[in-house]
Amino acid sequence: MSDLMSFSEIDGSGAVLVAAQRRVAMVTLKADLSNKATRATLKKVLGSAVPAPRKIVKGVAWMAPDELLIMVPDGTTPEELVNRLHTGITAPALAVDVSDARAVFTLKGNSAREVLAKGAPVDLSAEAFTLGDFRRTRLGQVAVAFWMEADDEITLVCFASLKQFMFDWLVNAAQKGSLPAYLNR
Repeated sequence: MSDLMSFSEIDGSGAVLVAAQRRVAMVTLKADLSNKATRATLKKVLGSAVPAPRKIVKGVAWMAPDELLIMVPDGTTPEELVNRLHTGITAPALAVDVSDARAVFTLKGNSAREVLAKGAPVDLSAEAFTLGDFRRTRLGQVAVAFWMEADDEITLVCFASLKQFMFDWLVNAAQKGSLPAYLNR
């Protein structure tokens, strides 16, 4: 987990630690991900291949057949990454800095899966949701995406306009004694 200075709000009173991260630099890319030239450019610019569906590799997440969510690497700005993508990809593509449009949360603790299972229609068992898995879904009525950082750590992204609502929802869902414990047997 990141240094505590990277969080804007933390609640450790529940079964898991819930932390709202400060601004996380990220870019969304809409492009034909099946195009060989585009894939080659992405590998060169990002340092990794396009991830398989519902996977995240080296901070590059598969959002849809034509969309990636890219966590901007340290030492690079979103603007630099957008420029490199627009310069390198010759086919129609759109890369946009979405850093200010997204809120990012960390759930840390052995019951992180249980917290999300309260509101997400996803099989979060250890067999079905593992390191490198990425899900774009809903948590209650909120559009979210999340992935496993470690066996006991999940990162979640939602729209920034819902940051406080999502933080409060996660803290409420993580209350001690409220988890059904059906995933952690």
